[in-house]
Amino acid sequence: MDLDPTALQTLVTVVQEGTFDRAASRLHVTPSAVSQRIRALEQSVGRVVVSRSKPVVATPAGEVLLRLAGHWDLLRGDALAELVPEAREAAYPRVAVVVNADSLATWILPALARAQEELRVTLDVIREDEEYASDRVRSGVALAAVTADPRPVAGCRITGLGSMRYLAACTPAFHRRWFADGLRATALDAAPVVRFDHKDTMQHRVARRWVRRDVDPPAHVIGSSREFAEAVALGMGWGLIPVDWAQPWVEDGTLVPLGPRAQHEVPLHWLSSRLPSRTLDVLTRCVTEEAHAALR
Repeated sequence: MDLDPTALQTLVTVVQEGTFDRAASRLHVTPSAVSQRIRALEQSVGRVVVSRSKPVVATPAGEVLLRLAGHWDLLRGDALAELVPEAREAAYPRVAVVVNADSLATWILPALARAQEELRVTLDVIREDEEYASDRVRSGVALAAVTADPRPVAGCRITGLGSMRYLAACTPAFHRRWFADGLRATALDAAPVVRFDHKDTMQHRVARRWVRRDVDPPAHVIGSSREFAEAVALGMGWGLIPVDWAQPWVEDGTLVPLGPRAQHEVPLHWLSSRLPSRTLDVLTRCVTEEAHAALR
């Protein structure tokens, strides 16, 4: 079996871009050439590697090849850095990292900037809910992730980072309207909530902790961490906001906690491949140092 590195990189690009046409545009080739490379790869392994859907997704066989492609790029980049340092400075190899939106908006960027400066790489930061981040590493889309899932992943190491602390809050007027009688299940079913996206279940999980049953409130979807917090401060609904952001609003009266158990902590972990790689070692060091300073 002969696996063509060009075909592997084409597979990575197709899955990242979601269509053969967009992959062709990024690779500066024709869609026909992309299709031929994928077919040749499938003939080499004797299996279908992508589903021809929109967006294109990797099959289980394709996920194995995605991991191989990511490992190959990483090890090749590390070897070039050691053998031909000037080649690495010109190439700026790409490293994919998965980060949840709130970490990206609050604490992790300084760590990624330090790592990038030390490594001379380009970082492809993939934004994903912390509950699903491990799946991106497992599927081969990325080499490392900030995740809330503590379960081990084959071929990876996992390191505790600390916890992000959130406050369930709303405006005083919103609280008077919906929660004057306390955090009752019927009120939580009726009061609008703000969600980051349709994967975001944190508000629902916390509400279940309060009333010991599932709730199904109307939900606004605001797909940006800062604007999410602004929506809560404007009275659109209640939501969980990072404590460091919420505290000034609580102090000036813009927001109030929903109740006596309004704080919620999300333990985060750093998941990365076990490959012997200077790139991953530097990323891990920078992220863990920053997390230990910034998280609970």
